[in-house]
Amino acid sequence: MAAMQFKGSIKGRELPAMDEFDANAFLDDFAVSEDPDKPITAGCYRLEAGQSMTYTYTYHEMKLIVDGEITIADDTGQSITATKGDLFYFPPGSTITFSTEDYGVGYFVGQRGVGEA
Repeated sequence: MAAMQFKGSIKGRELPAMDEFDANAFLDDFAVSEDPDKPITAGCYRLEAGQSMTYTYTYHEMKLIVDGEITIADDTGQSITATKGDLFYFPPGSTITFSTEDYGVGYFVGQRGVGEA
């Protein structure tokens, strides 16, 4: 029988910089499932004022805005200024641009392995 795994508190955890982008973006994978065929990874993303960040998804991801405000735009022209409590689904192949005038924090769950963002 499989047992649950307690991963501890993520509150106040430092997020490493996403150095491959020019934006003030930070991300950390907090937990990953043990399923090699359909992995699930959860973590947090933070964006601070400055240059926007554009990312093309190669996997399914859900992102819940938990603090601040992030403008999220896709390549179809859709743009939403997201605030705490807003939930997004990004399918594979979607190209998303993230920007903020101050900062925003999102909790994500993606169908990918750890470090594959």
